[in-house]
Amino acid sequence: MTARRKRLLLVLLALLLLGGAAALVLSAFQKNMVFFLTPSQVQAGEAPAQRSFRVGGLVEAGSLRRAPDGNGVSFVITDLAQRLPVHYRGLLPDLFKEGKGVVAQGKLGPGLVLLADEVLAKHDENYMPPEAAYALKRAAGQAAPSAQSAAQLGVVK
Repeated sequence: MTARRKRLLLVLLALLLLGGAAALVLSAFQKNMVFFLTPSQVQAGEAPAQRSFRVGGLVEAGSLRRAPDGNGVSFVITDLAQRLPVHYRGLLPDLFKEGKGVVAQGKLGPGLVLLADEVLAKHDENYMPPEAAYALKRAAGQAAPSAQSAAQLGVVK
């Protein structure tokens, strides 16, 4: 085998390995990708079937119900236009409250209920995920949602 053929074989082998590595990375990325939706988008049927996704909005006032065993909780997420019931088993974050921003991740169950694996609460008074703030703004048809505007719409106590 000549030196030229050896180099060509080496280059082809390197390209094959690089292509295989890229395929593995893209495959892992695709499996771990999680979509963010609003309750209005879920109600419109945009939620992926049998895949995990995130839903963000406000916890509707008066919707929090705890299971008798103390581990389960049910609540409703709203974007001020639509509502989405959520069932979650586990410990809620310390900052989780009715009328506050929340992001829940899970799969859609029967009857358009989100079966959440994870619940995230906002970390301070001014923070809301940008997608959730945009969805609330669009649903309410007004400027950025504030505590006062949410209270006027009956979302908080």
